Amino acid sequence: MPDKNAFAQLIKDGYTFKGESFRIGAAMLDGEVMKGADIFLPLKTMNRHGLIAGATGTGKTKTLQVLAEGLSDASVPVLLMDIKGDLSGIAAAGTENDKIKERMEKIGGEYKPTAFPVELLSLSNEKGVRLRATVSEFGPILLSKILDLNDTQQGLVAMIFKYCDDNKMPLLDLKDFIKVLQYVSNEGKAELEKSYGKIVTTSTGTILRKVIELQQQGADVFFGEPSFEVDDLMRIADDGRGMISIVRVTDMQNRPKLFSTFMLQMLDELYATLPEAGDLDKPKLVMFIDEAHLVFQEATDALLQQIETVIKLIRSKGVGIFFCTQNPQDVPASVLSQLGLKVQHALRAFTAADRKTIKQAAQNYPETEYYKTEDLLTQLGIGEALVTMLNEKGIPTPLVDTMLVSPRSRMDVLTDGEIDNIISHSKLIKKYAEAVDSQSAYEILTAKLEEAAKRSETEEKKSSGKQEKSTIEKVLDNSVTRQIGRTAASVITRSLLGALGLGGRSSKKSSWF
Repeated sequence: MPDKNAFAQLIKDGYTFKGESFRIGAAMLDGEVMKGADIFLPLKTMNRHGLIAGATGTGKTKTLQVLAEGLSDASVPVLLMDIKGDLSGIAAAGTENDKIKERMEKIGGEYKPTAFPVELLSLSNEKGVRLRATVSEFGPILLSKILDLNDTQQGLVAMIFKYCDDNKMPLLDLKDFIKVLQYVSNEGKAELEKSYGKIVTTSTGTILRKVIELQQQGADVFFGEPSFEVDDLMRIADDGRGMISIVRVTDMQNRPKLFSTFMLQMLDELYATLPEAGDLDKPKLVMFIDEAHLVFQEATDALLQQIETVIKLIRSKGVGIFFCTQNPQDVPASVLSQLGLKVQHALRAFTAADRKTIKQAAQNYPETEYYKTEDLLTQLGIGEALVTMLNEKGIPTPLVDTMLVSPRSRMDVLTDGEIDNIISHSKLIKKYAEAVDSQSAYEILTAKLEEAAKRSETEEKKSSGKQEKSTIEKVLDNSVTRQIGRTAASVITRSLLGALGLGGRSSKKSSWF
């Protein structure tokens, strides 16, 4: 039998932190909740990223909700990627029921239904503040990685961006980028080759096809102006709590390319915009990506490398990223190794592949004498999870079986009327409501080509030397007049030749003499 007192002391020492923290549950041993052995989460290490994993129906989304609530209470802004559409309820107060009451009696503490400040965002035509970004903001490197281009094609994209910069032609949407691609393949090829180097037409064709593929996933609604400012994600509500921004992307499940494009651009923009922060007492922003496998599902090796690099570096800007997914193996090992907090809900062993996954998952956690991790992973109840995190010194805390507290906000979606009410009170909706079609590369090049066509027509007329004809010239140029002239000339010629005895066959009959 494990020593419960020693276990309780281990938990107390491992989960007591100097800085600000919030409680997420209580430790369990042999299926029994140990009151007083509370599990706290330190704000200081929330920029070290994290993972929330587990099979369907084990409580992952509710755990995400609990973490978002604790961060908001601590005045930390939160960004939620709502793929399934079940996170909007965080804007409304929860309702206590028998299950919640029983859970809180076991864990200890009081259940206080609470609504949280929420801003609803959208990538498409869902209700909410529209998120957009320009092609120029992506830059040639990121755009090339998203399109999965080779070195030659990447060089051509870089050339296009340079040409547009030099000629003050903004690349705002995909329409602009496509127009420039078509221009450098045809009318503008000689111009660009003279200043920037040789252009391979087959490369422009390949790039164009890949841009069209991105368009087919709905990327046109994302690229454009007004471009979303990342500062609007890091707002504090009027009551001092962190604003929870929920990006409603329920229509992205069948468009993983667009979703990963948006995610990478968002991370890249955050990294480029925010100054170095060093070690903060709490993060500037924490992002939760639900159904995280969509980020990696169609990601190329180059894109995965870019994601890994950004995740490694962005924590120094005070930003934490949490992936929520069914299987820990959905997250590449290179990214998984960067995640400090791990909340592992139950996994199901239906097949040999499932058992292998469980064994691999167990090896990702610190060793402990109190649990048989591999067995426990299949026995966890709903709302229970194995938890480990980093303390202030960056050392992993003891692995602990945890009964998690219930969310204080609603564990269900908002009604259409409630969503409309939130949007009507939004301070951002007017700022980003309407798309702006500013003069950009498309309009500039179209005007340039039209002007070139008119100039060519004018020069063609001048080079032919044609001027307004006089009346006699018009008469002489008439087709009937020309025919009369040809007939008269023929008669005169024959008469002269006849006079000289050089005419053709005589009309007189031949003589017998």
